[in-house]
Amino acid sequence: MKPLEKERFNGLEWLRFLLGCYVMLYHTAHTYPQLQSIRGIGELTSMGFFATSSFFVLSGFLLAHVYVRGNQLREPATTFWAKRFFNLYPIHIVALVSSILVIALMQWLAIPPDGPGASVRFVVYDTNDILGQTNPELFRHYMDNAQLAFNSVLQLLMLQAWNPYFLTFNAPLWSLSTLFFFYILFPWFAPRLMNARRTWLWLAVIWALYLLPPAWVVWQHLYGIPYTGLLQRVPIFRVPEFFGGILGYALFRRARLKEQVLSRWQRRAMACFILVCFLVAAALFTHGPKYWYFLLHNGLLLPSQIALIYLCALARTPDSEWLRHWSTRLGAASLSMFALHVPLFNLARTLEQFFRGDPKACFSDWPGCIAAAGDVQPSLGGYLIYMLTTIALCVLFQEQFVARMRKRLVARYLTKEARVGRIGSPDRSHS
Repeated sequence: MKPLEKERFNGLEWLRFLLGCYVMLYHTAHTYPQLQSIRGIGELTSMGFFATSSFFVLSGFLLAHVYVRGNQLREPATTFWAKRFFNLYPIHIVALVSSILVIALMQWLAIPPDGPGASVRFVVYDTNDILGQTNPELFRHYMDNAQLAFNSVLQLLMLQAWNPYFLTFNAPLWSLSTLFFFYILFPWFAPRLMNARRTWLWLAVIWALYLLPPAWVVWQHLYGIPYTGLLQRVPIFRVPEFFGGILGYALFRRARLKEQVLSRWQRRAMACFILVCFLVAAALFTHGPKYWYFLLHNGLLLPSQIALIYLCALARTPDSEWLRHWSTRLGAASLSMFALHVPLFNLARTLEQFFRGDPKACFSDWPGCIAAAGDVQPSLGGYLIYMLTTIALCVLFQEQFVARMRKRLVARYLTKEARVGRIGSPDRSHS
């Protein structure tokens, strides 16, 4: 049997990719009435937070697998932080710049409905209050110069997740900011959590701590600003997901070392548990009272998310070389998909409207050309092209830019010993 330290989890690679695809659907599918008219689609695509939380759990699981050796990391903490930064920051900066350029294009073309209001200053205050649904215009805001400058600095420093009031430029980039905070904590907490004697007790404690803030918010009926943003993304409130992933790997590793294997029926029961949790949560989130959002978003689903990662880690490595090859490529591109799918969607939708309108008229009648583009309804065919193109571009971006940039940064700023690590094992984690 291959040593556990050298094992590649193909099931987790596919899961990373599918989580990225689901987040793409969550942020974009609601703009297509053709999709929303299908019964149940709205509910099934509403659980973007489930995918993001699962990704945080998966990151803790994979990093614990790759880096924790005994009661310490396989390499110094400074080397770990540098590698994580070299992996995240190129993605973050390219996604940030891409978002600004696409917004500028949308603002210049001014194609309805989104183009006329497009601006890097435009934000929406985060709230789950009933007013956010009945009067959304009350929560639309254009940042003044001071706010724009302050939030630009937050973006450049990858600290934007700490702003609980609104998200700027490219909303999903908050997840990269939160991930980097997790990476800062990892060298101190991961070895301790991995070597904790009562893993199940620690999981219960972390789960309880995770549920306390949303329970308090629900108890106090604080559904507005800034509590929605605090619970949604401020890193300190999302740490239990990352720690849960580390503890989940501790259980997984212990079972592997003891050669404890789940039976087929146990795996099926685990799969049913995950599916039921997801479906019930989707129903409660979309049709239940508004307080369910806070409880489901911050805590109630953590056991099912850890179970999902655990179950996918048990997946058998396929015999097909083609499947193994693509699982690695698609899984590695998942973080780029999280970061780039919004600007790529805005660009794709704008270009589809423009070219399906009356582009020839732009040479003689610019207002008429833009009006014709505004009358175009985005098509499902165009949406499918967007999805496939985004996946392909993210794979190429990860391999041709991010991976190469990371290698250059490592070669320039880290010593040979630090690159290889204490046990001579290459860095296999790109979470």
